[in-house]
Amino acid sequence: MSQNYYFVTYYGGVPLPIFLEDYLNYLITIRGLSEKTVNEYSFDLRTFLRFLMVRFKMVELDFEFDEIDISNFTINDLKMVKLIDLHAFIAYTDKVRNNSNFTKRRKITSLRTFFDYMVNTVNLLTENPSLKLETPKTEKRNPAYLTLEESKRLLLSASKEKNIFLRYRDYAILILFLNCGLRISELVSINLKDIKDNDTISIVGKGNKERVVYLNDACVFALENYIKVRPESDDPALFLSQRKTRLQVRSVQHRVEKHLLESGLDTNIFSTHKLRHTAATLMYKYGDVDILTLKEILGHESVATTQIYTHLDSDRLRDAVNSNPLAEINQE
Repeated sequence: MSQNYYFVTYYGGVPLPIFLEDYLNYLITIRGLSEKTVNEYSFDLRTFLRFLMVRFKMVELDFEFDEIDISNFTINDLKMVKLIDLHAFIAYTDKVRNNSNFTKRRKITSLRTFFDYMVNTVNLLTENPSLKLETPKTEKRNPAYLTLEESKRLLLSASKEKNIFLRYRDYAILILFLNCGLRISELVSINLKDIKDNDTISIVGKGNKERVVYLNDACVFALENYIKVRPESDDPALFLSQRKTRLQVRSVQHRVEKHLLESGLDTNIFSTHKLRHTAATLMYKYGDVDILTLKEILGHESVATTQIYTHLDSDRLRDAVNSNPLAEINQE
């Protein structure tokens, strides 16, 4: 069957070549990647194919780049791609689209995984032009996080909420963020039945991977108080809106922003995701938690992702060296 035909579904609101549609479906259905991640891959690869159509002179330059129709791009067109074309694309994203090194690294990952799929998974290509594609260096970015005192101020803000339901709900949400390091998508997806034995929660994280989150006394106490005022609802969600339906991501973000502002904290720096960073940092800094344990708590796939928290606390590193039993040995 010819590769030069249209597909039924859409990613990013534009028609795609069938091989790209199949790849994106593979990422969702077989690899189990999140919709957000797949949309990022889709954006990167749509940009790449548009760039190739211009570079290979397949289109006239009398229209906007982002409006170029890539649906007629074929496997045979893809076979023409060489490493030098990938270098040119990364240069384009740098010079024309002003992409940071961090964003360029993501695009390179998109290209590598796509060509690996085309060559090794579905065998539609025989050569992989991305094998020698290098990755630009990026500056390591330590995540922003709240200090212990700032975290206490944030919790105090929620405890002063006049509406009883919102007070206990918001406080429980903040407690879970700050103690368990949940992702916001994980938090809003929790159902009442996911709470086991009053001190564990079954969480479905990235890639539909399930893990157990253990609750400390503060979490148990906060959830007990919230459940007492949680209205009766047919919705199984743990956290409900005032309309008695599952609380949505944007609503959680709005409430967290409100409490951040009331605590005198900058919402341009701090967000719900920064509360996840805060939980990880506080556990690492005060809890004597090793990196492998922290990886399991946060639901990271690789310990390399978790290692960023080991670079945050120079005092702890200094203390670790000073704790060596040979630290006080002096040369005679």
